[in-house]
Amino acid sequence: MNELSERFEIEPPQKPTGEKLRCDACPVMCYIAEGRTGACDRYGNFGGKITRCDPVTILEHAEEEGSAVVPFGDKEPWGGELVNTKRRFVSAIGAGTTYPDYKPAPFIVSQEVEGVDLVTVVTEGIFSYCGVKVKIDTDRHLGPETATVRAEGEPVGHVTTAEYGSQMLSLGGVKHLTGGSKAEGRVTCSTLMDLCNKKPVELAIDGGATVVVQAGAAPIIDGRREERMRVGCGSATIGMFATQWRGLVDEVVVVDDHITGVVSEHQAGKVIGWEDTGIKIIGRRSTPGRYFKVSEPGLGWGGTTISNPLEILGDFNARKGARPGLSLLMVSTTGEQFAYYELDDDLKPVQKQFPERLRKSVELIEENCEPALCTVLFMGGAGGSLRAGVTENPVNLTRSVQGLQTYVTCGGAPVYVWPGGGITLMVDVSRMPDNAFGYVPTPALVAPIEFTLRRDDYIRLGGYTDEIRPIEDVLEKGGEYFNTREGKAAPAGNPWPPLQQLRREPKG
Repeated sequence: MNELSERFEIEPPQKPTGEKLRCDACPVMCYIAEGRTGACDRYGNFGGKITRCDPVTILEHAEEEGSAVVPFGDKEPWGGELVNTKRRFVSAIGAGTTYPDYKPAPFIVSQEVEGVDLVTVVTEGIFSYCGVKVKIDTDRHLGPETATVRAEGEPVGHVTTAEYGSQMLSLGGVKHLTGGSKAEGRVTCSTLMDLCNKKPVELAIDGGATVVVQAGAAPIIDGRREERMRVGCGSATIGMFATQWRGLVDEVVVVDDHITGVVSEHQAGKVIGWEDTGIKIIGRRSTPGRYFKVSEPGLGWGGTTISNPLEILGDFNARKGARPGLSLLMVSTTGEQFAYYELDDDLKPVQKQFPERLRKSVELIEENCEPALCTVLFMGGAGGSLRAGVTENPVNLTRSVQGLQTYVTCGGAPVYVWPGGGITLMVDVSRMPDNAFGYVPTPALVAPIEFTLRRDDYIRLGGYTDEIRPIEDVLEKGGEYFNTREGKAAPAGNPWPPLQQLRREPKG
């Protein structure tokens, strides 16, 4: 049982003793002794006050848009001064929450940037309705679609539809967090938090593989580190590289679990005058040169169960071009597996030493394969309590976000807001600062969220105008829970909220 798992087992005291203080930052409402933290490990009793243990994070953007960010702490401790920067962004990391819903967000910060008077509303949202979408770059079979994904033996999600060159997992969600056993909720929350904080997590798929997933790192499938994702399906590979093989080999088969390609039959081959070879593929023919279901999915050639590619070949037909000495290249969609054959007098393929003339073409396939990575997207719904910290009429915030008057970020990273009702968002956790996520033992994930809009728009939607503070005041005094400040370079590639969008004239 890991540290987080152990902490979930702690039951907060039911009544205060001695100098314990009651924390109201989440529904657990722990009583915390002096010098100790609550069950979430985020709030503690220090100096007779409930204090947020991590400092609010101020992101520093470089002086010129697109230039390198300014790192802090690499050589000497940062003294709090702003160095070579003109834009500071108060993120929600370490800010605290709006719970129990009746109070404004911890920080409502004003700042003028390039003539635009902006307000950024900052809070750490408690997300019971949340999960992650995991993209795993591999052709290898991880498990059947809809198969249960487990962590520490508990169900935490399922396999969803595969995408081009990647397997996809959907993890978390309110039913796993709160709808199952206590252990299921605890493990689901622990798994989500580790994934969102870019830590490695081992997942086991019913009827499939065990995979170690970490945002921004290569997946490890059944103990084997994946090096590259496929260049494309077998048909696409034929289309890309048919001209590379012309004149060097008589036939090429690109083995793929989804669409196996055959160059002599494929349109790409026909266009450049490839001759028939009399080859026969055991599988379901789709269109010329494209075959489905040559094998079951697995960990072999091109995501199949095949270790010997000749298993997908039938008898060669002399009446359709087969002849002794005909040369055949078989290769996978990543170029990791390849073999060379020639037909004998009985028109049977016999493996030969791989010729140097074909090595460059196989290396070209490998060169065009991108590194295999895991991508973790946090997905959550911004509910009533979170929105109530922005405005007394929460639907106004929803409409403002949907109308592109309010720009949403998570820890300073841009998000994708789903169309339709509510504020349902996704964010790539690799674009967020490290350790941006926390938890409460209800269980739920705690994620930073910021809403940036023009000051006049904020006033118009019924915001807490009396709580607006200049950024200089935030830097000097911190917030309700006596947050200290910390300078941190904004992750590369994250833009400042789009001023072009926010500079437009307000609607009547």
